[in-house]
Amino acid sequence: MLFCRLGTVDYAEAHRLQKELQAKRIAGKIGDTVLLLEHPAVLTMGRSAKEQHVLAPPEVLEARGISVHDVGRGGDVTYHGPGQLVAYPIIDLKPDRRDVRKYMWSLEETMIRTCSDFGLSATRVEGLNGAWIGERKVGAVGVRISRWVTMHGLALNANSDLTHFDLIVPCGIQDKVVTSLSAELGRTVGVADVIVPLATHFAGLYDTDVEWQDTLPGGLSL
Repeated sequence: MLFCRLGTVDYAEAHRLQKELQAKRIAGKIGDTVLLLEHPAVLTMGRSAKEQHVLAPPEVLEARGISVHDVGRGGDVTYHGPGQLVAYPIIDLKPDRRDVRKYMWSLEETMIRTCSDFGLSATRVEGLNGAWIGERKVGAVGVRISRWVTMHGLALNANSDLTHFDLIVPCGIQDKVVTSLSAELGRTVGVADVIVPLATHFAGLYDTDVEWQDTLPGGLSL
């Protein structure tokens, strides 16, 4: 499984790349690929997002440099920004992995096992997606699948600015809070610290090895 370390990528550009890579994966022109990156501060609105779950008015978002994008993944509104590792798997679930719930489980399990590497006990919360430390959400998931090839994925808070989550109702969940590895540990854990363990765990769940690359497959470029 190819893991591409891309650094910081604008959300709209990353979304375009995902769609192009998904099309190439469907056509069999590339193998299973995972994009690993950070985004500048952005709110993304899933297919079931409610406008009232964005608590800040547009002028406040603009003043804080936070853009807003409508996207095709499932779920409500979420935040991406510096200090958060985003993984976008572009993988083919055919022929024997065609189970959406199991795929979602694998994304959550990847984050849970990564948290464990840092001495943190993360779990699932019944009825809710993502990875949780107690009642605090440390990682989110949201996917879109076309012809059994995935896009979108997971976001794990390493050293995120948690005040940005106060601007929304994260994932539409009103009675929970958001946390990060750094907040839980009381020390800085950067995205660079999280990349290798997260990639290793995700690949392990699919019984494959990690191949690293700092560019995109299929002749694509940022």
